[in-house]
Amino acid sequence: MRALILAAGFGTRMRPLTDITPKPLLDAGGKPLIVWHLERLAAIGVQDVAINTAHLAERFPQVLGDGSRWGLRIHYAHEGTTPLETGGGMLHALPWLGEAPFLAVNGDIWCDFDLARLDTEPRGLAQLVMVDNPPHHPEGDFHLAPDARLHESGSPHLTFAGIGIYRPSLLASWRKVIGDTAGSRSAPPRFPLAPLLRAAMRDGAVDGMHHRGRWTDVGTPQRLSALDRDLRLH
Repeated sequence: MRALILAAGFGTRMRPLTDITPKPLLDAGGKPLIVWHLERLAAIGVQDVAINTAHLAERFPQVLGDGSRWGLRIHYAHEGTTPLETGGGMLHALPWLGEAPFLAVNGDIWCDFDLARLDTEPRGLAQLVMVDNPPHHPEGDFHLAPDARLHESGSPHLTFAGIGIYRPSLLASWRKVIGDTAGSRSAPPRFPLAPLLRAAMRDGAVDGMHHRGRWTDVGTPQRLSALDRDLRLH
């Protein structure tokens, strides 16, 4: 299985830290956030990892190199100066990711989820890791039904952890789902992934898995500091 780490965002809420360092390269517990992901991917046998880049893109190869220190081969999928959002970034990396299901993880989270628990062949178009709603996102994202299907409606909602397995065919209908927008008309196209996931959920094609362990969306300097303290204590 190949993997994609989404790392192209501006990290606006993390400024001034992200004025000179991309958010996934910020340190937590003595190493960059993205290195935690690389180590966990290598631990489950992944050998090829794509990292999509835009903001301060040159910093990633400077820090991570070619991935050989983790037994990985890193491919940098550069998007230009403007990030393509989650859906556009995934579509842009798809020629390198191939035709098999791939694992994708947001570069600006920290989680102790065991990636080996994910299905390498999901029964639908995607399988997402869900977590309990954090204080900054109390409404959650999707409902996880007893049959492991995810739905837009229903109660309670859980929060998408930013970790999942995707079939490339999820992106096949992106233009129909996204419609005619400024982003969809750009080259390469720029669009979010969430509308495609919601459309697939309406067809019963997205599964979920509830992770009850530790997870942090590193969205503010305060959350980064709290995570750093926690990791150093443990």
